[in-house]
Amino acid sequence: MTGDLVLGVDAGHTVTKAVLFDSAGRQVAQGSGTLPLATPRPRWVERDMDDVWRTTHRAITAALAAAGVEGSAVAAVGLTGHGDGLYLVDEWGRPVRAAITAMDTRAESVLAEWRDTPIWEQALTLSGTVPFAGSPAALLTWLGRHEPAALERSRWLLSCKDWLRRRLTGVVATDPTDAGASFTDMRRGDYMPELLDLFGLGQLAGKLPPVLASDAVCGTVTRQAAAVTGLVAGTPVVTGAHDVDAAALGIGATRVGELSLIAGSFSINQVLCDHPVTDPRWQCRRFLRPGQWMVMSTSPASVANLEWFLRVMGAPPECGDDLYGAISQEVADRLKGPSEVLFHPFVYGSPHQRPASGTFLGMRGWHDRGHLVRALMEGVVLNHRWHVDVLRSRLPLTGPARLTGGAARSAVWSQMFADALELPVLVTDVEESAARGAALLAAGAVGLPGDETDPHAGISIVRRHEPAPDRVAVLDEAYRVYQEAQQALGPVWTRLDAAARHSDDAFGKR
Repeated sequence: MTGDLVLGVDAGHTVTKAVLFDSAGRQVAQGSGTLPLATPRPRWVERDMDDVWRTTHRAITAALAAAGVEGSAVAAVGLTGHGDGLYLVDEWGRPVRAAITAMDTRAESVLAEWRDTPIWEQALTLSGTVPFAGSPAALLTWLGRHEPAALERSRWLLSCKDWLRRRLTGVVATDPTDAGASFTDMRRGDYMPELLDLFGLGQLAGKLPPVLASDAVCGTVTRQAAAVTGLVAGTPVVTGAHDVDAAALGIGATRVGELSLIAGSFSINQVLCDHPVTDPRWQCRRFLRPGQWMVMSTSPASVANLEWFLRVMGAPPECGDDLYGAISQEVADRLKGPSEVLFHPFVYGSPHQRPASGTFLGMRGWHDRGHLVRALMEGVVLNHRWHVDVLRSRLPLTGPARLTGGAARSAVWSQMFADALELPVLVTDVEESAARGAALLAAGAVGLPGDETDPHAGISIVRRHEPAPDRVAVLDEAYRVYQEAQQALGPVWTRLDAAARHSDDAFGKR
């Protein structure tokens, strides 16, 4: 077995996975590592960049060991990672400061200045998206005001996967899907000086990485990287893609009009279009292939809420290695009847312009942990429904929705998606969709047999969830209450947000 495997590396917000696939996209083995997010100050969500690389090369080593193969078995490496945020490196390729993730909200004050100004509309018209707190435009503006020395020291402004490629190959580059975060022309895909000037960031143009095709070989594994990963020096590394695009490819959601849902750290709700369609409620970015655009309605308000809950409350007793099974059982035992407890899943942010925070409502003395977890799961699903309704309001959606991410591991949670959206929901046998998408790009780049252009090649449907009429009614009523409570809580959330900002300012002066 020499040179007939491909490696897909998926660096998410907290977990990095290195997965080996054969050329047809069938998983062979994987390694993974966890790197908790750091919040050194309120609103800050960061990661140590060296730890991100360390977690990645250990995951690669573990994947090779799990497969029982040497690095020579790997024909190519594909990369994907969380989008937006900032990974700043100096001229020697060293981190300038901790990475800022897309879940960071320190730049909310910048957005408040930009809303209701020409910046907002022009950004949407030119780039296909309005900025959000974790977008490069907002974060670079914040850094320019509060950490100008960091920008001065920076040679390159990278995304997560591009930082890992720099460590693997020494090459600086990005691809159209990540480049589209703030500064590229939505139609042509190249950097647009007018956008940089719009945000007052024109002086940073020379620090943006070159844009290469997602399936281009843009470098090879260096001797230094080979020594710590177990890969062979000279192994081709492909540019790769933003994880949402890679995941769509990985689960076969690559037909125009086909809805795909990624329930991970972010709530990702997306549909592929053959022409750009803009709306301030979503992002329209170029897809992996010329002539296609991915429309994404997103928020940092999905399974990350469960991770927060488990960190605070602990995992279910005696859950062993089957965490999702244990949680699903807790919820299944509390699914009868209407939703008595309501949860707004805004622990890390929301899709709404006004401040919002995570909120449980309706808790009573007889409610237990199972009721709270049910409310949390339903709240996450109802936030996904808000996004899907936004997409449905202007775009034709065809066929069942394809679900991937942490929520897809739970049959109970997956069924909630079908009930809340009133759509059939498909869960495939692809466990690591983004890593698979990255691997397929790599396989195609080096000419291995297999066809990543076939949207469903090598994929099987393991579960199909049809909407259940009784649960549709329950979640439809829950959604009405969810929206009414969101409106009523707006002033409360605003006051709490002001108090948090006051505390943050006091923290910063210590």
